[in-house]
Amino acid sequence: MIEVRFFATLRTDRGKITQVPAEEVSTAGDLLRRFEIPAEEVAILLINGFHSKPEDAVKDGDVISLFPPVGGG
Repeated sequence: MIEVRFFATLRTDRGKITQVPAEEVSTAGDLLRRFEIPAEEVAILLINGFHSKPEDAVKDGDVISLFPPVGGG
C-alpha cells in the first residue's frame, strides 16, 4: 500500500490520509490524477519526506505528502 497524506485545502473531500494499492499506480502523477488534483495545485510533493516531482516513481510502502500553495503575510 501507498499512504497519501493531504494537507490544507487538498484535504477537502479527501480527508487527511488514505491508502492506495501499490499495483494501481506507478508515479506520483498517477496519484494526482486518481484524486483529480491538477499538478499546479500542488506546491510541494514529498515521497518519503524528500522533495519529488509528479513523474517520480512510487512503490509499496511509500508515504506521499501533498501540500498546496500557501499564502499569508
